[in-house]
Amino acid sequence: MDLSQRTQENVEYMIEAIKNKLRMATGAAMQASAFSVDRYEDIQEVYEIVMSKERLSISEVEALASELGQLRSK
Repeated sequence: MDLSQRTQENVEYMIEAIKNKLRMATGAAMQASAFSVDRYEDIQEVYEIVMSKERLSISEVEALASELGQLRSK
Protein backbone atom coordinates (compact mmCIF):
# COMPACT_ATOMS: atom_id res chain seq x y z
CA MET A 1 0.00 0.00 0.00
CA ASP A 2 1.41 3.37 -1.04
CA LEU A 3 0.68 5.57 1.95
CA SER A 4 2.33 8.60 0.38
CA GLN A 5 -0.96 9.30 -1.40
CA ARG A 6 -3.54 11.31 0.56
CA THR A 7 -6.63 9.25 -0.23
CA GLN A 8 -9.67 8.20 1.76
CA GLU A 9 -8.76 4.60 0.93
CA ASN A 10 -5.37 5.03 2.64
CA VAL A 11 -6.99 6.69 5.65
CA GLU A 12 -9.34 3.73 6.00
CA TYR A 13 -6.48 1.26 5.55
CA MET A 14 -4.43 2.93 8.31
CA ILE A 15 -7.39 3.13 10.71
CA GLU A 16 -8.20 -0.55 10.20
CA ALA A 17 -4.54 -1.50 10.72
CA ILE A 18 -4.39 0.58 13.91
CA LYS A 19 -7.60 -1.00 15.23
CA ASN A 20 -6.26 -4.49 14.52
CA LYS A 21 -2.91 -3.80 16.14
CA LEU A 22 -4.50 -2.24 19.22
CA ARG A 23 -7.09 -5.02 19.34
CA MET A 24 -9.63 -2.35 20.13
CA ALA A 25 -12.76 -3.70 21.73
CA THR A 26 -14.50 -0.51 20.60
CA GLY A 27 -13.42 -1.06 17.03
CA ALA A 28 -17.01 -1.00 15.78
CA ALA A 29 -17.42 2.50 17.18
CA MET A 30 -14.28 3.60 15.37
CA GLN A 31 -15.47 3.46 11.76
CA ALA A 32 -12.66 4.12 9.30
CA SER A 33 -15.05 6.16 7.16
CA ALA A 34 -15.42 8.63 10.06
CA PHE A 35 -11.88 9.91 9.42
CA SER A 36 -11.18 12.61 6.87
CA VAL A 37 -8.32 12.96 4.44
CA ASP A 38 -7.92 16.46 5.93
CA ARG A 39 -6.25 14.82 8.95
CA TYR A 40 -4.06 12.52 6.83
CA GLU A 41 -0.70 13.50 8.31
CA ASP A 42 -1.97 13.12 11.89
CA ILE A 43 -3.50 9.72 11.15
CA GLN A 44 -0.32 8.61 9.39
CA GLU A 45 1.74 9.68 12.42
CA VAL A 46 -0.43 7.55 14.75
CA TYR A 47 -0.23 4.67 12.26
CA GLU A 48 3.56 4.82 12.17
CA ILE A 49 3.82 4.90 15.97
CA VAL A 50 1.50 1.92 16.35
CA MET A 51 3.17 -0.13 13.62
CA SER A 52 6.68 0.56 14.92
CA LYS A 53 5.98 -1.04 18.29
CA GLU A 54 5.97 -4.76 18.97
CA ARG A 55 3.82 -4.34 22.07
CA LEU A 56 1.83 -1.48 23.51
CA SER A 57 1.09 -0.89 27.17
CA ILE A 58 -2.47 -0.33 28.34
CA SER A 59 -1.73 3.35 28.90
CA GLU A 60 -0.30 3.65 25.37
CA VAL A 61 -3.40 2.00 23.90
CA GLU A 62 -5.63 4.37 25.88
CA ALA A 63 -3.62 7.41 24.75
CA LEU A 64 -3.69 6.31 21.11
CA ALA A 65 -7.42 5.57 21.25
CA SER A 66 -7.97 9.03 22.72
CA GLU A 67 -5.89 10.59 19.94
CA LEU A 68 -7.89 8.72 17.30
CA GLY A 69 -11.09 9.97 18.90
CA GLN A 70 -9.86 13.54 18.50
CA LEU A 71 -8.95 12.94 14.85
CA ARG A 72 -12.40 11.66 13.90
CA SER A 73 -14.52 13.93 11.71
CA LYS A 74 -17.16 15.70 13.70
